[in-house]
Amino acid sequence: MDARSVQYKTAALSLAATLTLALGAQGAFAATMNNAANGLPPAQHADGIAYVSGGIGSDQSAAFKAATAHYPLSLEFARQSASGNEYLADVPVTIANAHGQTLISTRTHGPYMLVALPHGHYVVTASHDGKTVERTVNVGNTSHEHETFVWPT
Repeated sequence: MDARSVQYKTAALSLAATLTLALGAQGAFAATMNNAANGLPPAQHADGIAYVSGGIGSDQSAAFKAATAHYPLSLEFARQSASGNEYLADVPVTIANAHGQTLISTRTHGPYMLVALPHGHYVVTASHDGKTVERTVNVGNTSHEHETFVWPT
């Protein structure tokens, strides 16, 4: 393979990566532009990825449940108790891409987190009470991924 072929392949890969990020950003913008109108808190951004967390109180909880279908990834956090599951807030969450690069590292503001990720494979790590749970998720172009993290008491 000559140097010119390598340059063209490198340019093509760079263009493909740029388009993937741009389309992901476009989806993130579309998913989050009406948060205030839908009763959700403002979106946060990390590495060009929009996400929103919260869901405390029945009104905001209902808003998160209604918005779930508009985000490629939704996460839910709870702990088991004698009376059933109890929702959790202030859960440390990390989302990394398939190469292990951390894209989002945050603490939730409630039991729900909605993330506008482009399609791909990701590792979601969440911790509560010294116990860490890791899940691999596959976000597709048209699919929606939902993960529920429940910790025993």
